[in-house]
Amino acid sequence: MDITEVILNDHHEQRRMFGMLEEISPDDAEALGSVWKRLRILLEVHAAAEEKLFYPRLLKLQKDRIAQESPDEETEDAVHDHNEIRDAVAAVDEHPVGSVEWLRAVAEVNEVNGDHMAEEERQGLTDFRRHVDREERHAMAVAFAAFEAEHAGGIPAHDVDPQQYLRENS
Repeated sequence: MDITEVILNDHHEQRRMFGMLEEISPDDAEALGSVWKRLRILLEVHAAAEEKLFYPRLLKLQKDRIAQESPDEETEDAVHDHNEIRDAVAAVDEHPVGSVEWLRAVAEVNEVNGDHMAEEERQGLTDFRRHVDREERHAMAVAFAAFEAEHAGGIPAHDVDPQQYLRENS
């Protein structure tokens, strides 16, 4: 098990679930609501697990080994992205399930989440594979999987101040 693979598997599941939402009839509010509820939980628990377990180590890696740009920049951007995803998720709840507005709001979540995942896959996960040994990546994967399992029923969503996050984790 490898933390980069665990995160990539979550990303794949998120993409798959957005695809499922696109294929369910807008008239089937029950199915849409159920799939959305599961996806919403996955998005928040995944973000919280990254913020607790992945990004603090990425910050250390950037400061110790990479530091090509501001070592905090990539993590600050990722925390900001998580907030943007959380805000987009919250906007979905403002509309009746299956309505045109609800579908547009879900599409917005898909877009901001997709942008975040692509950037993370190009940068942070690549940095980890190049610079963090397999044993540590395995230990992190176990902790990440345990965190997600422990919170499988969901956790309250709340925005994280990127600057405060950096102060607390640098």
